[in-house]
Amino acid sequence: MKEECLICGALLEYLESDVIMECEICHKQEPSRTRCVEGHYVCSECHMKGVDSIIGTCMRETSKNPIEIIEKMMDMPFCHMHGPEHHIMIGSALLTAYKNAGGEIDLKKALIEMQSRGSKVPGGVCGMWGSCGAAISSGIFVSIVTGATPLTNESWGLANGMTARILAKEAEIGGPRCCKRNSYISLMTAVEYVNEKMGVQMEVHKPVCSRFNQNNQCIGARCPFNPVNNK
Repeated sequence: MKEECLICGALLEYLESDVIMECEICHKQEPSRTRCVEGHYVCSECHMKGVDSIIGTCMRETSKNPIEIIEKMMDMPFCHMHGPEHHIMIGSALLTAYKNAGGEIDLKKALIEMQSRGSKVPGGVCGMWGSCGAAISSGIFVSIVTGATPLTNESWGLANGMTARILAKEAEIGGPRCCKRNSYISLMTAVEYVNEKMGVQMEVHKPVCSRFNQNNQCIGARCPFNPVNNK
């Protein structure tokens, strides 16, 4: 069975309003709108267990290409087909490629901050909030490297401009969600945006998806990364 519920593999369902759910792994109780059709619930913290290994991976990385970097993360045990771990992974890949391309940042400090901010973006926001976590993660990346806050001027605009550009490109394709597709769109758009607005030239290539058969909601030929569009 294709991956959905981490407990039983059943499909997920999204409820109309929050209900109190108990995590099957840590038994923490919290409000959520997401569970599998068999009633199982796994909290974000348990879903992302092991994501802190990203920091060590990124500190050893030499690539200037965030697609190459995130592909390595996607192969790591903590990463699932979908999930809030991507909200940390995307910004981390960008921070690492940015540093390796000559961007002036304290990478370890930036990665720790990315973990802190990205982990607060819950799963499912693409449908529930109308703002994909992949785009938000890219905006967080810009916020970190430019020192943006709610009170800054140019950097505030740069961070929000990044998110807006990515959301527009994702919206052109439409749903349902795919964390891999939206990761690739975010990274490719971010490289273009950073070169244009910030003068740091990261490297990038168009990936061909190797995980589409793990996605129950794969949109097939509508996805620019599907192998049928990259022969």
